[in-house]
Amino acid sequence: MPGIAPRYWLMIATLGLVWGATFLLIKLALEGITPFWLAAGRIGFAALLLGAIWGWRGFKLFRGEANWPSIIIIGILSTALPFMLISWGQQHVSSGFTGVSMAAIPLMVLPLAHFFVPGEQMTLRRLIGFTIGFAGVALLIGGKAFETSGAALEPYGRAACLSAAACYSVSSILTRRLPSADPLGLAAIFLVIGCFIIFPVAWLTEGPPVMPDTKTLAIAAILGLIPTAAANLLRVIVVREAGPTFMTLTNYQVPVWAVVLGAVFLGEDLPPSMLLAMGMILGGLGLSQFGKLSRLFTKGG
Repeated sequence: MPGIAPRYWLMIATLGLVWGATFLLIKLALEGITPFWLAAGRIGFAALLLGAIWGWRGFKLFRGEANWPSIIIIGILSTALPFMLISWGQQHVSSGFTGVSMAAIPLMVLPLAHFFVPGEQMTLRRLIGFTIGFAGVALLIGGKAFETSGAALEPYGRAACLSAAACYSVSSILTRRLPSADPLGLAAIFLVIGCFIIFPVAWLTEGPPVMPDTKTLAIAAILGLIPTAAANLLRVIVVREAGPTFMTLTNYQVPVWAVVLGAVFLGEDLPPSMLLAMGMILGGLGLSQFGKLSRLFTKGG
């Protein structure tokens, strides 16, 4: 498999930082809005933004035969469904377990890619690398990773979080397998499909929307613009052009940034095991992508 160009490494580094910072913004936004309506606002704003740009470009999508069944399934699995599962599941599990669930995505994608994506075959080195990275995330989060929340519905909450991770994993594989298409059009249509799911669910579960204050609206707009619209476009580009396995490198970065930014801006404690955990995460990612990194530095990408 050819080396990964430097721009894709920059993209996943950007996604790791952006999605890591998202937890901080969500925590602030939830002070003035309910969880499902926040998710609906994010997806709706992002769909309008990317949809407008997509329309200005002529609504280009598939360059050949369309595959609408897969598009609809991906739209559901990559936006509305995981958003809802995480929002519901986090009410019944520890925040640490949610973080570990998202870090498990690479371990789910690896066997799926092996069977369904040409050129993404599983190797022992790749498996060991991802496992070390996952262990580093668990160490970073610490005792909160698997501690019980004491909630009566905790087993179902854990199942919901793991199901959300599975949604992201399957949607990445399906996105990679789509026929030739415009990345902007794909990102826009996925978000539009998500709107058709999340808005009715938010209305049924949380009632009609209540106008939030200006601060909450500003945070929701930022969440819609950067970690939803822009990040979803980058995600589609990376998955389509560099592969779903490479895209999963983002998932181990997110907890690191979440911990660092929480310490800087919210005064949260930095765990003493931070450096060891980061070393394990970076070492695991380096091992899993050793060949691509070697080609990047020896041939310049």
